[in-house]
Amino acid sequence: MIPLPFRTLPAAALLLAGILTALLPAPATAQDAGAMQISWEVRNRFRLFREERDFLLHVENARNRSILSAEQSLGLQSEGRGWARNMVNRLCIDLQGRVNQPCTRDNVKENYITPIDHPVTVRLTGAVPVGATCAWSFDDGDGPQQSTFDCAEPINLRVRYGRQTVATVDVSSGSDPTQRIQAEIQVRDIFIAGLGDSVASGEGNPDRPLALSDEGFCFRSYLGTAGAQYYRPSRAGFKGGRACEAPDTLANWQRYSALWFNAPCHRSLYSYQARTALALAVRYTHIAVTFLPLACTGASIGDGLLGSQRARECPPGKTGVCNTSVNAQVAELREALTAAKKRQPDRTLDLVLLSVGANDVYFSGLVADVIVETATERALFRRSGVIASVDDSRDALTRELPQSFVKLREALKPLVGGDLSRVVYVSYANPALAEGGVPCRGGRAGFDIHPAFSADPQRLARVSTYVDTEFLPQLKGLATCTRGALCRDPEADRMTFVDAHQATFADHGFCARSGNDPEFDRACFAESGQSFNPDIVSAASQPMLCGRGASEYRAYLPRARWIRDANDSYFAAMTYPQGLPAASQPSDIHDATWGVLSAVYGGAVHPSAEGHAAMADAALPAASAVLGLDAVPPNVTRGFLPQLLPSARQ
Repeated sequence: MIPLPFRTLPAAALLLAGILTALLPAPATAQDAGAMQISWEVRNRFRLFREERDFLLHVENARNRSILSAEQSLGLQSEGRGWARNMVNRLCIDLQGRVNQPCTRDNVKENYITPIDHPVTVRLTGAVPVGATCAWSFDDGDGPQQSTFDCAEPINLRVRYGRQTVATVDVSSGSDPTQRIQAEIQVRDIFIAGLGDSVASGEGNPDRPLALSDEGFCFRSYLGTAGAQYYRPSRAGFKGGRACEAPDTLANWQRYSALWFNAPCHRSLYSYQARTALALAVRYTHIAVTFLPLACTGASIGDGLLGSQRARECPPGKTGVCNTSVNAQVAELREALTAAKKRQPDRTLDLVLLSVGANDVYFSGLVADVIVETATERALFRRSGVIASVDDSRDALTRELPQSFVKLREALKPLVGGDLSRVVYVSYANPALAEGGVPCRGGRAGFDIHPAFSADPQRLARVSTYVDTEFLPQLKGLATCTRGALCRDPEADRMTFVDAHQATFADHGFCARSGNDPEFDRACFAESGQSFNPDIVSAASQPMLCGRGASEYRAYLPRARWIRDANDSYFAAMTYPQGLPAASQPSDIHDATWGVLSAVYGGAVHPSAEGHAAMADAALPAASAVLGLDAVPPNVTRGFLPQLLPSARQ
């Protein structure tokens, strides 16, 4: 369906053209030097985007660049505010995680999971004569649709999903013989699901970061005395009580939150899963990508993938009711596939991107063990189960995680047609390495957002060694059915495994610093770990010791560290932990629990947007190989039409 009127050829001419087709000489391939050929590409190929301008921004920045280089370019273009900050409101999935059905994309209503057609642009390329006229015909089996235009004009049409459309163009230029060129157009719509935990969801990278105030906001500490208070930057726009003695409502505070494209799970467009799916759409012009993001911060295999889990937070709503539960990811995916097959029986899930296992072995507890330094907080957190030791993690790694992987495999198999190689498991990176893979030294730098935080060097080194020598190798064994993993059929049960990014992260842990880091970071995040004003009187109006405003911080400028530290987490997201159990809920917005969790709950010790881009660079070749996207496309044919006989012109 071309959105311009066709010029219909007379019936006799159509009949004659059909007869003359048999008289064409043997076709030449379109690869002949200088030969004209029909080129086509799918428009707005990343179907999560409702508007083509958002997709084209990524196409332009991806030219001759890796995903990481493109992310760095986009970060600079946006002056560190991030490319997703406006796109997040222009998606085919709403902020509650619901797929919009139908979704209006570029003014056309489409079914997101089961499209019936795709927008395509067709051009004549090569040595096209100036001023030549092109008589186009497009036939998908229901009869040709025809029109004539100047050959310099591209043709926009929609082609049917699941059908081959034959494009034919007759090129006329003065007295030169008319040339006929033909090509086959068939869009492959690739259905990709993203599953997993906080590294899969993009935690640490809100689509629209928090806007910070240059004034201070008071938190209490667990000591509970009148002097046990400290000030950190407030949220911009918040007009309520900023002193600890002036409590305010959560609803008032939440109006100024960071924005995620799914707040209950902290899903972000910066996640490696979204970036991998988007990169496939950017690179391969003959496909469309339908991406269904289901990963959720806090997920384990049992609670998250196979069962429901607690939400990360609840966005402000009209009802004021917080739904603290998130449905199981596998169940959500199964439901989406079942509904899709009812509409299109041949619709299949082509690829699953997966990262899971860290929460199964209490990784957040290991982080807490490393960074919580003061005795009072350590005792409280140990009592509530927030802190975990390496021994606790090792026990879960050897006893529980292998059995959980067996259950996960059995749940995923029917969704991918029994072929688990279609599950691309992207492993984690060690977050605590810098300067050639040497573990970070520890200390308060990057963690002085809370008075109780300091990365203990001994505990940090112990956890880093455990991650490198035990956790990551065991995950690889579980995904690839090696190292004694419990696999019924190792050949059939083996997932596609990705860990090429781990080497690049070795220079970019949370402690990495560079003279090219953002100027605000270098001036205001002190290596001594003394970045914030300790005087509660002056800190109320100026919480930064550097004398500059926190509003100058930019979450998406390029940095040496690809792992968010606690300062980054607070400055970018400052999340209120509304999804926690009732017993762990802060009593008010100045509460000591809120003070601790706001510093880590938005993504501390998680990859930054640059880190996710590096992970996507590693995942992209694996995904392309599984999907077979580098196969040679079908040949385009061309030939000359014989001169019409005199009688045929009458």
